[in-house]
Amino acid sequence: MPVEDVFCLQQGRVVMATGRIERGRVRKGDAVEIIGLGGSATAHIADIEQDHMSIGEARAEMNVAVLLRGIAADAIERGQVLAAPGSVSAHTGFTSDITLLSEEQGGADVVSGDRLCVHARTAAVLGTVTLPEGVDIVRPLHGAEVTVVLEEPVALEEGQSFAFRHHGRAAGSGTVIELLF
Repeated sequence: MPVEDVFCLQQGRVVMATGRIERGRVRKGDAVEIIGLGGSATAHIADIEQDHMSIGEARAEMNVAVLLRGIAADAIERGQVLAAPGSVSAHTGFTSDITLLSEEQGGADVVSGDRLCVHARTAAVLGTVTLPEGVDIVRPLHGAEVTVVLEEPVALEEGQSFAFRHHGRAAGSGTVIELLF
């Protein structure tokens, strides 16, 4: 579940994370791992809420609030992912196919060394793009297979789509082909 928002309850004794479950299911008492953005911790689910009502189990495609006990409020933030321990890992480097928007939609030329703001799930992280050998520039409405190195680790999986901004404007999208590190 990508974390969309975080709240502290009961004077900081309980942390509530909200988001939409991507796949699988989760129950009260299950252990979850907090992945990405430099954080890595394990917590147990104290309760699950949907529409301000406590539920025993949540499944894929449900928007829920998960109450976690035993972790500090600053141990979890928007952009991280809650997952079954060991099922997903954080990465800082990957290769991907990107496609740029038209100039009217915000697309701009991309060259090696450009810094893009990569939006993967709910995380927004700066990353440096490297074009393949023999390619000097990628122009709007074109695509390329590039390597991206992020400044912070983000929970990524092969086949995952992402969007990116360049020069402060929406510039294009891509799909993770291979996780490097």
